[in-house]
Amino acid sequence: MILEVDALRSGYGRIPILAGVTLGVEDGEFLGILGHNGMGKTTLMNTLMGHLPATGGTIRFDGQDITGMPAHKRALAGLGLVPQGRQIFPDLSVHENLRMGMAGSTQEDPALLDEILELFPRLQRLLDRRGGALSGGEQQLLALARCLCARPKLMLLDEPTEGIQPSILEEIVDTLKTLRTRGLSLVLVEQNLDFIAALSGRVLIIQKGAITGELMPQDLKNPETVSEFVGMTTA
Repeated sequence: MILEVDALRSGYGRIPILAGVTLGVEDGEFLGILGHNGMGKTTLMNTLMGHLPATGGTIRFDGQDITGMPAHKRALAGLGLVPQGRQIFPDLSVHENLRMGMAGSTQEDPALLDEILELFPRLQRLLDRRGGALSGGEQQLLALARCLCARPKLMLLDEPTEGIQPSILEEIVDTLKTLRTRGLSLVLVEQNLDFIAALSGRVLIIQKGAITGELMPQDLKNPETVSEFVGMTTA
């Protein structure tokens, strides 16, 4: 198992958000996490990555307790985060953004860059363009590619479909499926039911900072099930 989370608690100052989250991710598994805004999804991702401190519980990654480890060391260990809102460097070129993603490296790895651009051919013609001049979908592709430049074993992907055109969503699904065949593990936080169903082997439901249920991707096609567990409806 690449990720083991036990009774994890976290929050902002004195405001508790996570109320004892327990979950596990197998090597090569794509796990979805579904829930309304304000239920703790982004807090969970930031706590797993080390951007927020855990106030209780444990996080084990690739056999190592990382609960108190700083974010940069988690990245070097093979944990990667593509945050909500993408957070690319808008004033740097696409090429420079990718170089920034090569964590712990003092120089560009041409072979790695070629490998990444093979996965994201749309970025090939945009290498000299400023990140801030890209469309929302192109920025999301860049954020994914930048994360992969650090060769993560497990990627945390937070709300990747926000403001993205359908054609690029299809590209993202196809690329992530390719990466699954290469051994990447994924935790995907999302509210787009079709997107999460297309990628996830199973889907956990988070409500008020706790995991309250588990669904299979095909369950998300059933409006009654979705309404009962998530309070959402399919389009």
